[in-house]
Amino acid sequence: MSNNNIVIREIARYDDEQIAKVIRSVLIEFGVPKVGTAYEDVALDCMTKTYSKATSTYFVIDDSGKIIGGAGVAQLDNYKGKVCELQKMYFLPEARGKGLGRKMMDICLQKAKQLGFEQCYLETLPYMEDARKLYSKVGFEPLCEPMGDTGHYSCNLWMLKDL
Repeated sequence: MSNNNIVIREIARYDDEQIAKVIRSVLIEFGVPKVGTAYEDVALDCMTKTYSKATSTYFVIDDSGKIIGGAGVAQLDNYKGKVCELQKMYFLPEARGKGLGRKMMDICLQKAKQLGFEQCYLETLPYMEDARKLYSKVGFEPLCEPMGDTGHYSCNLWMLKDL
């Protein structure tokens, strides 16, 4: 894989099947429960439609036509205020360790600001250590309890960042 062939771009309808497979395979790789996490989200099979609202967007990492990762932002469910959620940020092994996570995070947070959000929330799991390190590096702070109601009750670590 060459970084010259890699593009981070907004999702298109033809990416839906690939990104759903990427997300599910990463969740299986990390032993994430299939219930109470993104694994069971019906949105995985229709990501373009899910992120077509004015207050949301989703980006994919395209390596010469192969989707190797993605992440998005959307209004935090069941929460009043200008808070978005960083959602479904997952990368295949070949996308890791190349600085793509940081690039993707920067793009998502910049877009969140453009959409008028003032804070960004996320949920994760204790054993997703590399992801948690990245979140901390870009300024996410741990919370004692969840915000909103995402339905991901198996995710027991919550973080927030001021934009």
